[in-house]
Amino acid sequence: MEKPSYKELLDSGVHFGHLKKKWNPKMSPYIFAERKGIHLIDLNRTLESLERAGLAARQMAKAGKKILFVATKKQAREIVTEAARSVGMPYVTDRWLGGMMTNFATIRRSVRKMQNIERMLGDGTLSNITKKERLTLTREHAKLDKVLGGIANLNRIPSAMFIVDIHHEHIAIAEAHKLNVRTIGIVDTNSDPNQVDYPIPGNDDASKSIAIITKYIAEMIRLGQEDRKQIKAEKGDA
Repeated sequence: MEKPSYKELLDSGVHFGHLKKKWNPKMSPYIFAERKGIHLIDLNRTLESLERAGLAARQMAKAGKKILFVATKKQAREIVTEAARSVGMPYVTDRWLGGMMTNFATIRRSVRKMQNIERMLGDGTLSNITKKERLTLTREHAKLDKVLGGIANLNRIPSAMFIVDIHHEHIAIAEAHKLNVRTIGIVDTNSDPNQVDYPIPGNDDASKSIAIITKYIAEMIRLGQEDRKQIKAEKGDA
């Protein structure tokens, strides 16, 4: 897939940063101007960073690694859920539970509990319980699914995380650092780009901007998965 053009990034408002007073000085290499008190991001730097991050995501997918998509901001949830699902990757878009990665064994227990309730509700095991008990279980399942549904098939700590708004998702970033999980992140002018391995300077508030970057990363993952399939097929023929 072609990476987005300069004009496409411009049309999606990727260049709009935060108010100057909110800036993080470490973002200065990625800022080219200030208009009406708002910092503007250098889209040439965004394009370079996007290419670097996309290649990294493709290599990881080619190696069969899992990349966890993280975006709990309202305007990003749907976009990120859809992108992650399109390439069979895990995602967290409701809220990040403290210890989601650093206390993974406990989280897995909650996932198993959710899956057990789902199975029991579906296979008739609970045919002799009251309506009220069934309703309680259904509600409990819905609550667990909302928070953990996106990581239900994640059996081990992911190799990497793709994060929308590293400032907002600082707990996820801190856990990634503790576990040496690689990070790709959309970094706005109020964030520290050194917090992630592959920073992508861009507007992390506007849904159009989030969508164009997230879809590109998902597409690069898909290409990596294709590469992997092809290598396997060639090995099979050999």
